[in-house]
Order: sequence, then structure tokens, then C-alpha cells
Amino acid sequence: MSEVNWKEEVLNRKESLIEDLKGLLRIESVLDEENSTKDAPFGPKVKEALDYMLGLGNRDGYETKNVEQVAGHLEFGQGEDVIGILCHVDVVPAGKGWSSPPFTPEIRDGKIFARGAIDDKGPTIAAYWAMNIVKELYPDLSKRVRLIVGTDEESSWRCVDSYFKHEEMPTMGFAPDAVFPIIHAEKGIADFEWIFPVNEEKKAPFILHSFHSGQRLNMVPDYAVAECQSSEDQLLDVKKEFELFLNDKDLKGKATLDKHLTLEIHGVSVHGSVPHEGVNAAFRLAEFLGELILDQSGDAYISFITKWLMDDFTGDRLGISYRDHFTGALTMNAGTFEYKANQQGKVGMNLRYPVTCDFDAVKQTFEKVTAPMSVKMEMIDHMTPHHVPQDHELIQKLQQVYEKQTGEPAKLLSIGGGTYARSLQAGVAFGALFEGKPQLAHQKDEYVEIDDLLRAAAIYAEAIYELAK
Repeated sequence: MSEVNWKEEVLNRKESLIEDLKGLLRIESVLDEENSTKDAPFGPKVKEALDYMLGLGNRDGYETKNVEQVAGHLEFGQGEDVIGILCHVDVVPAGKGWSSPPFTPEIRDGKIFARGAIDDKGPTIAAYWAMNIVKELYPDLSKRVRLIVGTDEESSWRCVDSYFKHEEMPTMGFAPDAVFPIIHAEKGIADFEWIFPVNEEKKAPFILHSFHSGQRLNMVPDYAVAECQSSEDQLLDVKKEFELFLNDKDLKGKATLDKHLTLEIHGVSVHGSVPHEGVNAAFRLAEFLGELILDQSGDAYISFITKWLMDDFTGDRLGISYRDHFTGALTMNAGTFEYKANQQGKVGMNLRYPVTCDFDAVKQTFEKVTAPMSVKMEMIDHMTPHHVPQDHELIQKLQQVYEKQTGEPAKLLSIGGGTYARSLQAGVAFGALFEGKPQLAHQKDEYVEIDDLLRAAAIYAEAIYELAK
């Protein structure tokens, strides 16, 4: 057989690819546990998206399997080895401000606009049609090719956890859910809370009644509020001091005096993997409160924030700063804060640590600081780091394919985020967003450029062939 023109093969199937993508994009597959059932654990629409993909597989002659109603796969080929392609069909909520309905895909200026267009339904359909091409041209491959479909990637990955309890681990594979060229290293991600002991309020000139900031551990808090108690004269003085503080720091916020003094500050939210790029509202509010003579419990809580956390995004003060040449520096985001007088105080953390960093050693270092204060660490979630060496067969073949089709060097990248690639023992993230293109995942007016999606499908097709032949 003469050498295949993969781009031409994709173009010949362009209309079918787009129609399949539109069908998937029309499904509002947002996590909906309020309406979950045994047959639809993450909600009826998420299950509908899984069924849609398995339906495509049945239509096109794949062996398909539904795993616990939360994941599934489509497979062709023979042999013991499995090449895995990990995708997901759940999406984040659409939010407001779209130019067109987010679940009514619309083509404008060569782009398909819809929630999930680039994360991850567009890349999923590109990989699916790449498989179709390889299956049609090379039906007798010596390895099996398996598209694994997840439905809980945007939440807590229960889909792949369940899938790999029942199904074999692919020999190697990729996740089309990031950027090109190749992401071969992903930091470890640890979510935890520090829990502060309950102490009875003691008399003090100024009592911290409550402190609240942040909604998610992996986001920099953009709003913080505290309520304080004291004499009316004292509260008036603090209100004036706070207003001067806002002005001096060029911050937005306000102070409201009723029975309590309520202090509010606005910051700038960014993703928790780059906390230095935002303005943590909780830090700024703690900075102000740290100058007041607070009650014992309130002082212990605020002092912990200002002494050990405030504006330190690499853990230097806590003694955990670390970097390696694979994934760069450890980052630390204080994402949630909850304090109420006579109740537990909490600080929620999102830690992203390099491939070669020992997380157990990090916890031991934390303990040296927190134990004397009776502050306890409570783990919420933990994903260990992931790294595929550059001399691995998977890397070598994907680099060759990418460079052949694009004429650009296939650089190896690392990220602080997490993709399904880390679910594989030998897996990387591979596209589908090309270098220099805007990253619109999770944003309003999310889109995928049709020409880029077709380019990605051609790259995926040749990659599947090279890995499975």
C-alpha cells in the first residue's frame, strides 16, 4: 500500500466528523448529582453523552463496552497490547455571556462555538475519526486500539478510577485534552485542609467573629469578608483605618458598621497553578487584621496566614520550596478560608509539586510548623506526579509524527495541571490545541477552529497507526 495522505483522508470525512461533533455538543453533559440514578450516577445528560459515543462505536463496527455507567470504550484490532486514547465527554457549566446558545453548536468564521468544543468533545471526535480511518485502511493491526471515554474529568475522576478497577491498563497511550506538541510530565496535585482547634473566646479589645474567602481550592480567592466585634468607638476607628488601608493598597472593598463591623475586600482570581498571577483577597484582608489586637483564637488563625502563607506561593517560609528540571517549581495556593468564633477554623490548600519531590517529606516539614499549634492536616485529594521519559517508544513515535505533519519541533512540555494521561502507566497529553492559539476551555464563547481540529485528526490518525502497527 502506498503511503497514506492522512490529511486528505480526514478531509474526505470532514462533513461526517462535524455532524458527529455537533450531535455530541448538543448534549448538556454537566455533572448533575441531584438527579443521579443507578443508571446515570453523574446525571442523565452525562450518561446521554457516554451513550452517544458508544452508539457511534456500534454504528461504525467497534467492540463497545459500558463500564459501571460512568465510562466505556470502543475498540478494534487484535493482539495482547492495547493503545489507549483517553477522552472525556463531561463539561463544566456554561455560565453567562455567550454570543450564541452554548449547547446549540454554531459555526462562525471557520470555528465551532459551543461548551466542550475544545474541552474535550472536539478532540474526542477528532480522535474517534482518526480511529475510523486507521480501522478502515488497516483493519488487521497487531495491537488493539481502544478509545476510553470518561464522564467525570471535570470533577473528581471517579470515571477512570472505576474503569481501571474493571479493565486492563493500556500498554501506552495519549489524552487529546491539552496542547501540542507533547506534555510528558505533570506535577503531583495535593488538596488538603488545615484544621485549627476550637478555643473559647477570651476578652480582647477586638474579637474576630468570622472570616470567609474562596470557593475552590484550585482558584485564587477573589473575595474575602470578615465580621468583627468591639466597642462602637473602636469599630469606628477600625472602619476608618480599613478605608485608608484600601486606598493605600489600591484595593476595592468596603467597611459596613451595624452591630458588627463587616470588612470586605476584592482580589483577582486566577487558576491555582499560577497563584502569583492573581491577588488573593484573603491575604489582603488578613494583612489588615494582623495589625489589630485580636482575641486569642482569632489571632492564632490570622497570624498563621500572615506568618506562613501570605504572598508565599512556593512554600519558602514553610521550608518546602522545591524545583526540578522536569516540571519546574512547587506552587502553593491557599484557596479557601473558613473561621467562626468558638468553632473550627480551616484553610484549604492546593499544592502542586514537581515529579522528583517527595510528598511524604513535605508533610513531615508541615508537621514541624503545625504540631506546636495543634493544627491538623486533613487530606482531601491527591494525584501523584506523572512522567514519561523522553526516550520512551511512545514519546519517540509521537515526536516523529508531529514533526512530519507540522514541520515544527515536537518539544516536550510539563504542566502543573492534570490530564487523564496520568491515569496511564505510560501516557502523555497530546493536543488538540496548537501552539499560540487562545486557551478558551471553561470560558464563555468556547470554540474550536475547524481547520485545527482536522489537522489534529490527521496527526492522531498517523499516531495511532504508528503506535499500533
